[in-house]
Amino acid sequence: PVTSSAAAPEPEKPASSGSLWGLTYSPYNTDGSCPDVGTVTSQLQKVAGVTSNIRLYSTDCSQLRNALQAISLSNLNLGIHAGLWISDGDSRMQSDLDEFIAATKQYDSSLVKGVSVGNEDLSKGMSESTLIGYINQVRARLQSEGLGHIPVYATEQDAHFTKAIAAVCDVVQVNIYSIFDSIFTSVDSSVKSVIQRADNIKNNVAGGKPVRFGETGWSSAGSTGPSPLSLASEIAYVQKFKCAAAAAGYDYFYFEAKDALWKKGQALSEQSFGIFGSDFVQKFDFGLLNLC
Repeated sequence: PVTSSAAAPEPEKPASSGSLWGLTYSPYNTDGSCPDVGTVTSQLQKVAGVTSNIRLYSTDCSQLRNALQAISLSNLNLGIHAGLWISDGDSRMQSDLDEFIAATKQYDSSLVKGVSVGNEDLSKGMSESTLIGYINQVRARLQSEGLGHIPVYATEQDAHFTKAIAAVCDVVQVNIYSIFDSIFTSVDSSVKSVIQRADNIKNNVAGGKPVRFGETGWSSAGSTGPSPLSLASEIAYVQKFKCAAAAAGYDYFYFEAKDALWKKGQALSEQSFGIFGSDFVQKFDFGLLNLC
């Protein structure tokens, strides 16, 4: 198997008491347009009140550059876990990689804590060998650009993560949800299920690499099956998951910062995972996150 040659992941910024370890952040405006740096700064100032780590999915809309500028100029306690979008072919991947390198070099590269090569691309039909090739290509390019200290990894659903992919990743970052399950008994059981699935990856797939949740969450509206999608259930899930992940020793990115009304034509459930509304107003009292 191909093995990773990068340095071990750097220590992450610790989440303060009562906050989430990490939060995914897609900055797009409700109409799908790109936000300006002022909007990103305003939003990240609010995000920094609840987490110390954010996950991005791409570099389009200048989102990495804007986040780096916002964090640098406002002195926010946020580490960025960047992403490269590889689902739309090689040219898009290359443009994302070029922008990642340019933006990271323009600002303090120590703010960038890692980069995910894609998101759920095996689940979308990409071959294992193609994804491994992309991961190795990105790592080699970063090393050649003097950025070899930045961890490189894939992010995949737990059902599709393979030992071969894990072998070329510095972190095994896995997306795990329970709200799509065909049976629902309680939010407690749903939380226990995702922790057990992460344990399965750690014990049977990761090969000793650290395992981190790339996504998990609960929608506050719509329907995905028997799981009750409501604000009360979302609050219960995020509270219980945060405590269970801490007890089990897992870092994670909670999905997601704001409701994704920019996902036009998609199900209401897909648009309603945010802990902030699309207007970036809190959907609930974040003081509830203190309870473990």
